[in-house]
Amino acid sequence: MMISTLGIYSFTSNTLDAKKTSYASYYHDRFNGRKTASGEVFDNSKLTAANMRLPFGTQVKITNLRTGKSVVVRINDRGPFHKTRAFDMTKAAFKEIGDHSSGTIPIEYEIVD
Repeated sequence: MMISTLGIYSFTSNTLDAKKTSYASYYHDRFNGRKTASGEVFDNSKLTAANMRLPFGTQVKITNLRTGKSVVVRINDRGPFHKTRAFDMTKAAFKEIGDHSSGTIPIEYEIVD
């Protein structure tokens, strides 16, 4: 019984590499020019995002589940400080995959580098 159970479980599965779903929002313009948690100056025109756990510099592919559009962002900040969202994206990144008037979008995300 124990052998068959272990055979089903994948020991090579890395939860950081797995695709996951959540929601994403975007930064307000008032954050332009402020320092991010990584020390970079925030710029809403760049393709960056905040995440609570991923290391700074991690490249993440974020796909809008409604439109199928994707964007690759680099993690340079911490947040969002909301349980239902995994990412705060710059307006530029958010606009690549969705309409910013919606505020949040359902996403699928995966680490690409």
